[in-house]
Amino acid sequence: MKYDFDRVIDRRGTCSAKWDGLLEAYGDEDVLPMPVADMDFRCPPAVIEALKKRAEHGIFGYANKPPSYFQAIVDWMLRRHGWQMEKDWLAHSPGVVPGLNLVVLALSHPGDKILVQSPVYYPFFNVIRNNGRQIVDSPLKVDDGRYAMDLEDLEGKFDPRVKMLILCSPNNPTGTVWATEDLIGVSEFCLRHHVTVVSDEIHSDLVYKGAKHTPTASLSPEFAQNTITFIAPSKTFNLPGLSTSVAIIPNPRLRDLYSNMLQNVGSGANVFGVVGLEAAYRYGEDWLEELLEYLGGNVDFLVSFVQERIPKVKVRRPQATYLMWLDCRGIGVDPASVQEFMVKRAKVGLNDGAAFGPGGVGFLRMNIACPRRVLEEGLRRIEEAVNSL
Repeated sequence: MKYDFDRVIDRRGTCSAKWDGLLEAYGDEDVLPMPVADMDFRCPPAVIEALKKRAEHGIFGYANKPPSYFQAIVDWMLRRHGWQMEKDWLAHSPGVVPGLNLVVLALSHPGDKILVQSPVYYPFFNVIRNNGRQIVDSPLKVDDGRYAMDLEDLEGKFDPRVKMLILCSPNNPTGTVWATEDLIGVSEFCLRHHVTVVSDEIHSDLVYKGAKHTPTASLSPEFAQNTITFIAPSKTFNLPGLSTSVAIIPNPRLRDLYSNMLQNVGSGANVFGVVGLEAAYRYGEDWLEELLEYLGGNVDFLVSFVQERIPKVKVRRPQATYLMWLDCRGIGVDPASVQEFMVKRAKVGLNDGAAFGPGGVGFLRMNIACPRRVLEEGLRRIEEAVNSL
């Protein structure tokens, strides 16, 4: 491989949310952290060089976005996902979660209801609850360990106070890439009931062979006019610290409402985020292809390791993301305490599945975007802890 994803890089002392503050997070500095969804890999060299060049200028004033920035996004989405979009559809966001907060504030009122489909990325719940809106959960169906949308349940959960559905596509934490018929079904439901679709597609570039991500808004002009899509280079190229994401809003009325709310909170562009996004989308594709190959190897390694050496834990191969959804309900520990067990006995920090909704109790989310020997160490620790019960 051209890029060395096996290299172990010490991230301590770099203000890393994952690696610094272990004592505060777990009460133990010996815990191996595998929860936070960033990668332990250096980002593409072209991005590093672009950021170095910008830093050498030495002046870091307020940032503007050149036409080439918007063209890089348009070209990337057409090349990777077959979606031909217009530059006018693009709006800034300092991150997907901040963008979701802005949409909730712009398009709904306190007391309104917002649909989610759990298990789902846990900040969705906070975005709704903390802004004084009500959560309506339509749980995903599980068929032989595979997750699918329950469109009948979704229909039954509708009432006139539902104003929005926040969709996670691909799904985090399960790694499910939604079939076209699922996306059509949920989009038709939302059109029929005048519910805006807000589609978090931050993991859309991290899809494994055999699966294909379809942008929700690309399916029809009518769906596009009813959908706000969030994308970012942050997961794809390991750039979350640059706080730069993109809202794709074809509907001018929705775009104006969003942009006005963004202006109200005074959130401008990050100068390094502008440079990093353009460099990543223009020059990072070969790096991404090798990353996907390496991550696929990590998935293979974990699935084989768990099936052969920790059979009490159940795992399904994800179609996307670098996150593994581990079913730990059979290990012999109270399902509500599996995260605590892993921290105290295995010395591994993972996300508690309960945070992703009621269907996540007894599950853990594991980040495998790390060198394979780090992954092996985490799995070995879990093996010893679970098999000692």
